[in-house]
Amino acid sequence: MTDTLSPALPAHGLTPGRARLALLALALGGFAIGTTEFVAMGLLPDLAQNLLPALWASSQEEATARAGLLISAYALGVVVGAPTIAAFSARFPRKQLLLVLLVAFTVGTVASALLPSFGLVLLARFVAGLPHGAYFGIAALVAADLMGPGKRGQGIALVLSGLTIANVIGVPAITFLGQIAGWRIAYLVVALLFALTFVAVWLVVPFQNGDPGATMRRELKAFRRIQVWLALAIGAIGFGGFFAVYSYVAPIVTEVTGLNASLVPIALVMLGIGMTIGNFVGGRVADWNLMRGLFIFFGVFAVSLLGLALTAQSVPGLLVFLLMVGAASSALSPCIQMRLMEVAGESQTIAAAVNHSSLNLGNSLGAYLGGVVIAAGYGYLAPTWVGLALCLPAVILVIVSVTLSAHQRRHAEANSGGDSGSDSNGGSEGAGGLRLEKDSVLDGSLS
Repeated sequence: MTDTLSPALPAHGLTPGRARLALLALALGGFAIGTTEFVAMGLLPDLAQNLLPALWASSQEEATARAGLLISAYALGVVVGAPTIAAFSARFPRKQLLLVLLVAFTVGTVASALLPSFGLVLLARFVAGLPHGAYFGIAALVAADLMGPGKRGQGIALVLSGLTIANVIGVPAITFLGQIAGWRIAYLVVALLFALTFVAVWLVVPFQNGDPGATMRRELKAFRRIQVWLALAIGAIGFGGFFAVYSYVAPIVTEVTGLNASLVPIALVMLGIGMTIGNFVGGRVADWNLMRGLFIFFGVFAVSLLGLALTAQSVPGLLVFLLMVGAASSALSPCIQMRLMEVAGESQTIAAAVNHSSLNLGNSLGAYLGGVVIAAGYGYLAPTWVGLALCLPAVILVIVSVTLSAHQRRHAEANSGGDSGSDSNGGSEGAGGLRLEKDSVLDGSLS
């Protein structure tokens, strides 16, 4: 039986062993990124106490909510950096670009660890987030080439697996280290992970040319397509619900469930296990029928959030539903990224990167809204209800996207053989001058 995760030799000319090493190096970068992005969740009270001592002394809830801005700042860095870097660098050789991005990660994370004040650390977290989306976007394209045709969803999932495994191993371990040695030491260790990834990518990832025909103008054409905007909105709103919960896991564990802070890493492990399982399931479902997958996973996500809100006072309820929240949310990511790559036409580099802009816009939105309801006095479980509320508009957007795809298919069938006004890329102009593309994945409809 063929191993479905075995890379295809003809696509890149490497031996299977060398190709697997290259994929592992790319996933190691995802591991480091997942650790730097999510470690703040488990150390949020420590960050608040150390960087906002006066506010902490007067109100721990307000200090924790304000420290949540560190999560939002990183997320906003991703939102800004992903489309900007991807559009500018699409024609550059991919390996060299990955190495430059890893240097930027290392510098930004070291600065986060060493700068003395809350404002400066906030700025450093923003800078550290800038290369995030571009790294995942370029790494996804490299992995797709290494995996070969017909396995794009699994290739994307493989790169993202580093991020999800970080939530099983990296984030809990670094959180534990931060609780013992201080959060600054924790971030220095994360910077070391980026330095190790640089060495691994330099040694084993093969040279790949960029897209010689890419220009910033061509890449930015993706934003003329309404389906691209719909996919971005689905990611931002849907993942806002996940990050509303994830951002405040530490106080949920200690203040709602009543456990010792030393058990926060256990809760993070459960989330990470769920995310790892969900990521691989999501990759396979994306290769099967990604739009149906979006409906299924949003349904499971809503049930998981409701279960967490109702049972988090008990240890079994907390752990089981954290695992389910992680699995459902992570399964959405490969589906959304593959959808973006399918509806973006020639703008593949920016499509692969801006998925992470949308997810981290959700990160920023979720952390902010969760902080708002906590600071308003509704308690540490209030963010779970925020997450549940955000599921509804996300599902509505999926329905709109499916409906537009079905309409476009019927329009194309009705005008087949005639001049339907479509351009050479299969697009036609829709309302408001936005391009309604003829999706290559019309099986994404529910028919």
